[in-house]
Amino acid sequence: MINVTMIAVGKLKESYLRDGCAEYIKRLSAYSKTNVIEIAEEKCGDNPSPAEIKTVLEKEGERIISKIPKGAAVIPLCIEGTEYDSPSFSKLIEKISQTNSHICFIIGGSFGLSPEVKSLAKTKLSFGKMTLPHQLARLVLLEQVYRAFSISNNSKYHK
Repeated sequence: MINVTMIAVGKLKESYLRDGCAEYIKRLSAYSKTNVIEIAEEKCGDNPSPAEIKTVLEKEGERIISKIPKGAAVIPLCIEGTEYDSPSFSKLIEKISQTNSHICFIIGGSFGLSPEVKSLAKTKLSFGKMTLPHQLARLVLLEQVYRAFSISNNSKYHK
């Protein structure tokens, strides 16, 4: 059974997001050992300068990197990543699981991810050009990982 870790900047604030994420984590237990690690969001003013944003990304990046499991395939979510349809995403996870026993997805905060975090990845994932709140992106990612495992296991979930 493959291990799936999701490192996410920030806590889920809305109960509907917490409930949805809990549901998909429960469903994923049939296919993987799933762990979500929340990293504290770095605080900054309402109108940060580029230097302040760089500092935020660096500090969050250091915290993220310290939590990545050893030997895990790292897949950050970022706008410049590759878009996959659900069957292709399922094949990607299957391919990675042939050489890795651990996949680590990373969701950044409101400013994204540091270049250092992105540089750890062979594959970057994008949900498209639309911007999603990072809390909602966590729910969407959990659902898509569950869907990917369902496809691989010929479940009726994906039609």
